[in-house]
Amino acid sequence: MIIKDSSAMEELGAKLGAKLRGGETIELIGDVGAGKTTLVRGIAKGLKVTENITSPSFTINCNYPARDNLELRHYDFYRLSDAGIMSNEITEAVSNSRSIVIVEWGDSIRNVLPDPHIVIDIKYLPETGRQVDIHLPDEYTYLSVS
Repeated sequence: MIIKDSSAMEELGAKLGAKLRGGETIELIGDVGAGKTTLVRGIAKGLKVTENITSPSFTINCNYPARDNLELRHYDFYRLSDAGIMSNEITEAVSNSRSIVIVEWGDSIRNVLPDPHIVIDIKYLPETGRQVDIHLPDEYTYLSVS
């Protein structure tokens, strides 16, 4: 789908976030500036997170309490070529049914991401905005948005 601006990206995220149940892992793929963190802000809105969502590029992860006793766990591995001990944390996070785990720049920890998991690929289109492709495994079809 084509997303024209940041408010539309947040709206898409809010639709997804409202449908999340806990236990989902989402890998975000896209270049710097593609809109990954903007999408996460929207997901957080759909999860009724009240804290300000920022990119965890320098802190690696941020955790936020969400509706229904859920927790949003947002990771950014942009600066890490090897996740090291963070692999253990990711393994623990993805096995928690109360957590929604979102990973940006997941190449260094792909071997610990659950199979299957949700993949959202965002590409910048100079003339029209962003191309967003959401790859939902069969067990996540309840997240379908248009």
